[in-house]
Amino acid sequence: MTASQPTAPSAPRTGPPEPIGPPPRRSGRPYGEWLLAAALLLPNLVLLVIFTYRPLLDDFRLSFTDWNIAAPVAHYIGFANYKTWWHDPNSHEVLINTLIFTVCAVGISMALGLALAMLLDQKLYGRNLVRSTIFAPFVISGAAVGIAFQFVFDPNFGMLRDILHRVGIGVPDFYQQPGWALVMVTTTYIWKNLGYTFVIYLAALQGRRADLDEAAEIDGASPWRRFYKVLLPQLRPTTFFLSITVLLNSVQVFDIINVMTRGGPQGYGTTTLVYQVYRETFVNSKAGYGATIASIMFVILLIITVIQVRVMDRGMKQS
Repeated sequence: MTASQPTAPSAPRTGPPEPIGPPPRRSGRPYGEWLLAAALLLPNLVLLVIFTYRPLLDDFRLSFTDWNIAAPVAHYIGFANYKTWWHDPNSHEVLINTLIFTVCAVGISMALGLALAMLLDQKLYGRNLVRSTIFAPFVISGAAVGIAFQFVFDPNFGMLRDILHRVGIGVPDFYQQPGWALVMVTTTYIWKNLGYTFVIYLAALQGRRADLDEAAEIDGASPWRRFYKVLLPQLRPTTFFLSITVLLNSVQVFDIINVMTRGGPQGYGTTTLVYQVYRETFVNSKAGYGATIASIMFVILLIITVIQVRVMDRGMKQS
């Protein structure tokens, strides 16, 4: 018998290993996931179309009409309502009132909310009770808060009058002076909604990275530098979220103004855009003109929100 010749060793295999067994069968799971997503999203989309987008389109349509809210027919007048609003001197006063109210409400409530959240994020005695006390006004009706604060700012028998008279300081007439009336409703709104910004900031502080604070403290950074360079960048998404939500809520405030001043004193002393919509539509029965003001308010809010989003995106890319 002849000896078998040795075989040459095979070259090593490169690439992924060969599959073992039969190839896997394709399942219909992606198709089922699309059906499930459609089933879950469709009811919400239907509600959005019926109660949000359709009324928005109707509002734009009515803004080009002259319509008494009690009349069965609306007459098309083009851009006449927009021209009337632009040349009305009361509209400029309303815009200024809305700007002052919104800037103060957003800036002060967010600053105070962050300060209180940083204070009550520490281990203090009775902090849970204080947290609940700060948040409680947020869940109270705005009309009830407005009625309660009338007993605070009343120049004849209010609590603020008694406190200031004890130290020899006179109290202004909040119900007759437009500037002080705007201060009154702004303060009331900030007090009611401070708990919202406080709770959101408190949740963000409890989820921040403690190792960054410890590293900055070891490096000898001052408290202000740790706040500005370490804490605020971590709170940027939360600040962006609050800036939009608080802005939208403050622009749409109605109940406090209606209860405390009814848009006055002296005509339009505390009238904002949303209250002007109510006044023109339901008091003066000019529904077409009220729809015009609502459309202008929507465009303004849309522009501001787009600017906020772009600024936030740019800040996130640079960080």
